[in-house]
Amino acid sequence: MINLLQAQAGGGMGTFWIMMILMVVVMYFFMWRPESKRRKQMQQFRDNLKKGDKIITAGGIYGTIKEVKEGDPTVLIEVDSDVTLRVDKGMIVADASTMAQQK
Repeated sequence: MINLLQAQAGGGMGTFWIMMILMVVVMYFFMWRPESKRRKQMQQFRDNLKKGDKIITAGGIYGTIKEVKEGDPTVLIEVDSDVTLRVDKGMIVADASTMAQQK
C-alpha cells in the first residue's frame, strides 16, 4: 500500500515538472521570441535613419531628420520651419511616412 502511494506521489512531481517546462516553452514562443524580434527590427530601423526621413518620437513629436552623425547617439530633427530639436535615437519610435500610408 505504501509503495503504491509513493509511486503516485513520484508521478505527480514528474507531471509538475513537465507542466513547468511546457509553460516556459509557451512563454518563449508567445512572449520572449516576438519581443526579441521586434527589438531587433527597431534597432535596425534606428541604425538606418538618414537625412530627410520623416519620424515620430516617443513623445509624439513629428519631424524630419536634418542631421545624422555616425557614432552619435542623437539626431537633429526639424519640427517646423527653423525649429530644430536634438533627440536621442532611442526615442524615435516610428517612420511617419509609413504611418501616413496606413491611415
